[in-house]
Amino acid sequence: MRLIGLTGGISTGKTTVSNYLAQTYSFPIWDADVYSREAVQPNSPVLLALVGRYGTEILLSDGSLNRPQLGSIIFSSLTERHWVEQQIHPVVRDRFCENIQQFQHQADKNATAVLSIPLLFEAEMTDLVTEIWVIYCSPQQQQSRLIQRSQGSLTPEQAQARIDSQMPLEQKCKMADVVLDNSSTLEVLWQQVDLAIARTI
Repeated sequence: MRLIGLTGGISTGKTTVSNYLAQTYSFPIWDADVYSREAVQPNSPVLLALVGRYGTEILLSDGSLNRPQLGSIIFSSLTERHWVEQQIHPVVRDRFCENIQQFQHQADKNATAVLSIPLLFEAEMTDLVTEIWVIYCSPQQQQSRLIQRSQGSLTPEQAQARIDSQMPLEQKCKMADVVLDNSSTLEVLWQQVDLAIARTI
């Protein structure tokens, strides 16, 4: 069974690659970002814990999480970011473990699944995968793409703070089985993905 841990830095292209793997190879994609959002749904234990720590100011009028408000807290304090991650990461890990267990029972032994985990190293989830793919681009591209993705709501300084909150990309690349360079065209990126799928670890 092949379990690809897909990671990188914020705005380096994880979604782009995971979408390609799903569409071209029909691999199941398990996304840590989706599970993180599910973990803080209204009345969930994690959201209640967040409210207990930060107050109802982090809630929207419908009782859901005010993500920009929480983001302003955790990206300005390493202590608070770690605390929030300690609430969310165990829930996310449990979801991955459930998926892997079901996949082992249902799928062929040569089947492949993709675990898209932005904080694969930081959250210590490398033990869940059989190989690690890191998507890379230049620091300038990363910051530019993040600002563009935020539709201009992030200043360069705020974007850089989010980038700096993660392990440096160079460090992640050193621990990868596969490094995908997403600093050129999509066609070049797809060629690298196809080669990575064809190889064996």
